[in-house]
Amino acid sequence: MEKTTYIYGLRAIIEAIESGQNLGKIYLLREAEGVLMGQLKTLVNKHKITNSFVPVEKLDKISSYGNHQGAVASISPVDFASLEDILEKRNVESKEIYLLLDGVTDVRNFGAIIRTAECTGVNAIIIGESGSAPINPATIKTSAGAVFNIPICKVAHIKDAVFLMKAYGITTIGATEKSAKVIYDVDLNHSIALVMGSEDRGINPSTLKVIDEPIKLPMKGDIASLNVSVACGAILYEIVRQQG
Repeated sequence: MEKTTYIYGLRAIIEAIESGQNLGKIYLLREAEGVLMGQLKTLVNKHKITNSFVPVEKLDKISSYGNHQGAVASISPVDFASLEDILEKRNVESKEIYLLLDGVTDVRNFGAIIRTAECTGVNAIIIGESGSAPINPATIKTSAGAVFNIPICKVAHIKDAVFLMKAYGITTIGATEKSAKVIYDVDLNHSIALVMGSEDRGINPSTLKVIDEPIKLPMKGDIASLNVSVACGAILYEIVRQQG
């Protein structure tokens, strides 16, 4: 029997509905009010989604005591996109951004990265089949529902995705403190594939060897590294700035 997947949080559920996701049933807190709750109720009625009003204990149990904000919904699992299909259909005249995550395992970091990627117009996120954070309720909640608005692809190995990007003429860059070049000194005004490594080990050495340009962010303080989602956001916005 297939296990039911739940998402929780007002923005995550609203984004799921607005992006046309297949929701099973929505559970709402009886006494909940507010602007976002009102927006959600309007969407539930408009799309005729099965729903019921329940006590907070029910929501706590379904969400495993996550920050559900008075709303939990059952949903079909997220479908992964084909990277090859996306690259075949790309507009070669445009400046695109692809994000490759090499071993990011923390679901909240993953969710935060997805949210920033959606906000910066990333065309697709690529993760490995193993050693990557799952797309679970915590990921969806942290992404504020952005996971439903951006293609996510799974590949056997991130290094394979790097080779594929290069075959399509997309410049690959990777964030590593070992780089001699600061991101602000690198030309990013063309299609870019950004590789971000795991929270503790960074980019896999074998992957780092095949990227076109290792880059780093300037560090002024005593702490040697940034949280991966923060570093990813800083780099993505520099790409956006240069691409205009």
